[in-house]
Amino acid sequence: MQNRSPAVGFILITLLLDVLGFGLLIPVGPILIKSLLASEGGATDERAAAIVGGLAAMYAAMQFLFGPLLGALSDRFGRRPVLLLALFGSGLDYFAMALAPTLWFFFITRAINGISGASMSVCNAYIADITPPEKRAAAFGMVGAVFGIGFVLGPLAGGLLGGIDVRLPFYVAGGVTLINWLYGLIVLPESLPKELRTRFHLSRANPVGAVKNLAKYPLVAGLSVSFFFLQMAMFGLHATWVLYTTHRYQWTSFQVGLSLALVGIGAAVVQGGLARKLIPALGEARSVLIGIAIGAAAYVAYGASTEGWMIYASIAVASLGGIAQPAAMAIITKTVRPDEQGTMQGAMVPLQSAAQIIGPILGAGAFAFFISDLAPVQIPGASFYLSAIFAVIGLVIAAYVLARFTPTVTRSPEDAEPPTR
Repeated sequence: MQNRSPAVGFILITLLLDVLGFGLLIPVGPILIKSLLASEGGATDERAAAIVGGLAAMYAAMQFLFGPLLGALSDRFGRRPVLLLALFGSGLDYFAMALAPTLWFFFITRAINGISGASMSVCNAYIADITPPEKRAAAFGMVGAVFGIGFVLGPLAGGLLGGIDVRLPFYVAGGVTLINWLYGLIVLPESLPKELRTRFHLSRANPVGAVKNLAKYPLVAGLSVSFFFLQMAMFGLHATWVLYTTHRYQWTSFQVGLSLALVGIGAAVVQGGLARKLIPALGEARSVLIGIAIGAAAYVAYGASTEGWMIYASIAVASLGGIAQPAAMAIITKTVRPDEQGTMQGAMVPLQSAAQIIGPILGAGAFAFFISDLAPVQIPGASFYLSAIFAVIGLVIAAYVLARFTPTVTRSPEDAEPPTR
């Protein structure tokens, strides 16, 4: 590839738009749903909550089903066509959401958005294609920084635009996404040479087959399972953060929004800046373990915080745990053959999607039970303690596989298996 700078910028912008598109819906999605319910004669908070949960499950289910498919297609036909097709579909879908006349139509558009959003695995494969192995931790750190920025800007932009018109954020998201698609159509080069492409196998393009295929790379499989538990912990926190802080500290919506903004800022600072220094100094394997351990401690701190100000202090410390994700991605992409980057990245999507469904159910259930009269003892932070348990399980698994398998740079089909120590 002759010029990689436009490609890196395009991928980061694409990922930012994925997060922005998701974040835009947070403040205005429930409002639009209630308005659609009102037009059908039944706008209650209970029904609206059920619909919001159903839409989230729909989005996760589509990513579960189509993440492996898009990854496998990118290994066969290249990253560029798959990314551009997914972007174009997302752009059109945002406009369809804006025009949604009924709830069933909104469900269809959300399903399509979940399919196109599954292209994140292709973005990760693209980054692995164009980044030297020794620089991948820093590159994936930038991905984490983009997520942090999007986590801050998405809900903020959605709230501001939604104040003008509840459907305006969808139009804006669609317009910006199509502009990025047009930019990519003009400047985005292909990252996977034809000689490195592999045949398409349906057995590896479905969730079950894709997850089974992880077994050929034991280190990748082990880290994927580790991060499944870590993502259950994270999504459980997402599901209960607002409920917990308003119940225990009587926080206002401004205070809740401020805390979430600080989480995003912390992720951007650590993964986009400090990770470039910390991961090379500590080493990738050690960074994974230290980052996970910090995350586990942070969950305990959240649950044990008796005053609201303690949460802010815990957020600052928890941000340092952000070094785990880019370090793990660097290890994974080094281990996987170039012609299987998309397939392996897609194979991890079903595990993440399953965590996105299971984590909130368990987290919200633990919170609801331990603040109820049925609980033997009132523990408002029970959901965070549960997240800490998941994080510790993830830490044990990561420590085991990193101790047993040596991360190696895999360059050819003959050099596929990471050696054991």
